[in-house]
Amino acid sequence: MNKDGTGASFRMLQTMSEMQEEHNQLVHAQWREQGFRFYRAIWVECAEMLDHFGWKWWKKQDPDIDQVKLELVDIWHFAMSELMIKGEIDEKLADLMIQPVDHAVDSEAFRICIEKLALDCLNSESVDVHIFKNTMNALGMSYQELFELYIGKNTLNRFRQNNGYKEGSYQKTWSGKEDNEHLIEILSGLDSEPESLAAQLYSALEVRYQSAAL
Repeated sequence: MNKDGTGASFRMLQTMSEMQEEHNQLVHAQWREQGFRFYRAIWVECAEMLDHFGWKWWKKQDPDIDQVKLELVDIWHFAMSELMIKGEIDEKLADLMIQPVDHAVDSEAFRICIEKLALDCLNSESVDVHIFKNTMNALGMSYQELFELYIGKNTLNRFRQNNGYKEGSYQKTWSGKEDNEHLIEILSGLDSEPESLAAQLYSALEVRYQSAAL
């Protein structure tokens, strides 16, 4: 791996770490001392991800790849939180996350990776980054894509918290669609650099949410 690639990877990881820290503090100012069960959130997200991807052999199912990727990004939120507490967010991890992706989705390999990720979380009450990387590979998802979708979902999570998510007053479904679906639609229409993406996305979410609430 060349030096420039390592540096770019580390900068992306730093950006995600800073955004995760900000979000976690929004949820609870002393989040590091609360003993939150991040592993439990991860295996539940694995089940949701498998539902979006499809696993029933007795009926036709078409994978919703956009939502599958968002579920994987949700898992990365929780995985990073755990790694931050352990002090394991560093350049070595950034190197580990970089991989070439030039293949189609391997459906059965991806399902098996999801199950391994969930099983490992249940057995170890932790997250194995190698298994997470294998899951990304089976999905054909690059580190760059993980980074860009992370910014999107982190922004939506912040928007939720600022609009009553923890208190129960936030409406997750607007105009007949879940906010994750609105997120994908908005992202597809934005052509922004990562530095300005979060601000533009937040503004677009506000406009849609307020319009739907009227």
